[in-house]
Order: sequence, then C-alpha cells, then structure tokens
Amino acid sequence: MSKQSDDRPVPTGPAEIRVTQPVSRTVATLAFKGGVFAAATRDVPEETAVAISVGGSTHAVMMATPSHLRELAIGLALNERIVESAAEIERIEIVSSDLGVDCRIWLCEARAAGYTVRRRQMTGPVGCGLCGVESLELAQRALPPVVAGGLSLTPATLETAVTAMAKAQGLSRRTRAVHAAAFHVPGQGLVVAREDVGRHNALDKVAGHLAEAGIDPATGFLTITSRVSVELIQKAAVMGCGLIAAVSAPTALAISEAEAAGITLVAVVRRAEFEIFSHPARITGAPATGGA
Repeated sequence: MSKQSDDRPVPTGPAEIRVTQPVSRTVATLAFKGGVFAAATRDVPEETAVAISVGGSTHAVMMATPSHLRELAIGLALNERIVESAAEIERIEIVSSDLGVDCRIWLCEARAAGYTVRRRQMTGPVGCGLCGVESLELAQRALPPVVAGGLSLTPATLETAVTAMAKAQGLSRRTRAVHAAAFHVPGQGLVVAREDVGRHNALDKVAGHLAEAGIDPATGFLTITSRVSVELIQKAAVMGCGLIAAVSAPTALAISEAEAAGITLVAVVRRAEFEIFSHPARITGAPATGGA
C-alpha cells in the first residue's frame, strides 16, 4: 500500500456506520431547594463505550461522548504516536453495536509493521481509559445489586458530609488540581477522605482504606468532588455502597447504572441544594415518585 500525501483525507472504510447517537438527554430528578423537594428536569451528557483498534487488535477502550469519533480515533493515533501523521492511516471504519462503538484504524503497510513490533513489546494490558479493559463487553459489565439496608440520610447530613470532605482537601487547596472522594457514616461523620489527580484513583483509595480497616461500605455513603461517570457507579456497586453524592452532575449512563444497581445517586450538591437521580427512598423526606 502506498503512503498518502499529507493533505489527502483519510478514507472511510466500507464497514463504516454513521454514529447518530444523541450526545445528551433530559432526565427527571427530585430537586431539593429551600427546604422542600420538587420534581425537576436536567440535561445530562451521554457516554458510550468506545474501542479503538489498530490493525484488528484492540489498543484502548474508553467511555466517550458519542460524537466526532472519527476525529477521536485520528487524534488518539497521533497523540499515542501510533502514527506520525494522518497520512499513515490507510482507512478508518466506525462500527456501532449494542455494546458501543468500534473505531477500527488500518495503517499503511510500513507503519503497520512498526506497530506490530511495538505491541509485542508492551507489558500488561494495553487498554487505556478504562484501566486495561480490552473489549467492549468488559467495559459495561453486569453490576451486583446493592442492598445497603437501613441507610437513611437527611438533607442536612448530605450538606454536612460535603462540607467535611471539602475541609479535608488539603492538597486541593494548595494545588487546585486534584479530585477527592470520601466515606461517611451517619451519626459518626467523615471516616476517610482521599485525594488524587484521578477521580477513579481517589475512590479506589477510599475503598482500599475501608478494606484494610474492616469497615463495611454498606454502613455509610460516598461523596466525590467530580462529575459522576459510569465507572464511579461501577466501583460503588462493587464496594456495596448504596449512596453516592457528587458536587457535579452525572452522565446519562451513570444514572441508568445507578438505577439498575439499586444505588441512590445524588448530585449537583451545593450547600442546602441537591438533586436526586435514582432511588430517592434513602433520603429522608424525599417522595418515592415524581422525579427520580
């Protein structure tokens, strides 16, 4: 195969299916404001599992907004130094399925040989974005149902918990560059807070602390400083924690996964205001229906 000139567009593969998934959706919530609950709506972003394969082998699997995926594939190939220029990409195929989207990159002959050698030299999983996951099937694994029986929080407890997490963020105050996750027990308060440049890492650190201390995650709830992506719901479900409260908003898939796993998802927590996106019964005073 001959190398294309630098100004020639990358050809579309014959298997390409135009991805027309929406990038956001409107969901019903229960909004707590001024001391009362009311039905509300909020626009939340969509996310889908996206696999980037090179020459038929998976290079990375990630959760991404389902738009401009062709550009994502080209940009990742350039930034990961898979290619030196877009001209070294022979074609791209975008294939959508029930599991997600497969972005298939095919390299020119000379570059493909170099990538094969590079891949053989890699140690461990080569996936990125989802911590080594190498298939769309693994990206959206079935979650264990969360029981967390008896857990009940007042709106004031949520506000106190988020405030306590903020006070524990010493590294964030110094750097303004890290996320935090924390675990709280009603009636006891903050148990542990951990910070990290990665929001997933912060939550994993909390899980590790609870495991070493012999604390059952079902006895309390989580707070996080970041948005709520599906990976964080997956981690909370595996931990067996029945409620997660976030300062920022969730994605649509995170809401669906929280609903399926039996997790109460509270987000957009601001002082005495927040919104409930799933399983409101664990929040005192929240109506069982009419929003989340």
